[in-house]
Amino acid sequence: MSKRYAATDAPVVVGTIAGEVVAFDAHAGLGYVRSEAGETYLLHCIEITDGSRDIPVGQRVEFSTVVRFGKSEAAQIVKL
Repeated sequence: MSKRYAATDAPVVVGTIAGEVVAFDAHAGLGYVRSEAGETYLLHCIEITDGSRDIPVGQRVEFSTVVRFGKSEAAQIVKL
């Protein structure tokens, strides 16, 4: 996966989505989470609900979506 840290054109979903972290750069605090449906969403460390600001690649998560700058991103990310 390229390191083009930008929001995605993934759909906005109402409710929570299950997925997995597929990339994360701890220094930048940015990464991507892929839903079980195969959509990829940008994640920012401030959206990790446990306050840790770090999340390992492969971590299973649940999240909701939010639109920022006209693009969909992961929000309220809960580690499972």
